[in-house]
Amino acid sequence: MPRDAQPLQRCFWSDGSPLYDGYHDREWGWPVVDDIRLFEKISLEGFQAGLSWITILKKREAFRAGFDGFDFRKVARYTEADVQRLLGDAGIVRHRGKIEAVIHNAGRAIDLQREFGSLARYFWQFEVDISKRPKRLTVEVLRSFTTAPEAIALSKDLKKRGWKFVGPTTMYAFMQAMGLVNDHQHDCHVRAAVEDARRALPRP
Repeated sequence: MPRDAQPLQRCFWSDGSPLYDGYHDREWGWPVVDDIRLFEKISLEGFQAGLSWITILKKREAFRAGFDGFDFRKVARYTEADVQRLLGDAGIVRHRGKIEAVIHNAGRAIDLQREFGSLARYFWQFEVDISKRPKRLTVEVLRSFTTAPEAIALSKDLKKRGWKFVGPTTMYAFMQAMGLVNDHQHDCHVRAAVEDARRALPRP
């Protein structure tokens, strides 16, 4: 970096590591309509419960390998032998309840896809209404956003449909990451580009 160059301003939670900065710059908040990516993220958010996202991010490739790339049609067919295989995989979080929840949720994802045509069409119904929120998203404001009415509604509806590990805080983190809201802080260097991508996105 040239001596007089300023470091890029990122959201307060990015820790400066290449892995986390890359995730922040190229993934977090960018709108996603791909069903596999949506299922992957909602599954990994469930695994994150009680842990940090960087812990999960470091293990993401191992998770992808272990869960067939989070192809939910394949995961839904997993048996107890697959549970045991995953429990023996040191590259992932070896928590039986969370592993079984992903397998269970894969079946529910198939049901959603059948009913709505795609997971994207279902999830994007819950896009966050920002009309009553502060215009400038400072660090203090963002720290106060632990959930949203839409995340609470999504959590409630998913639970009614039998999904597991889909609490309202977890669902808000999922929505932030998948671009259903742009929660990059006002001075973040990718905020404007993310907002442009959201405006240009044809809603499913």
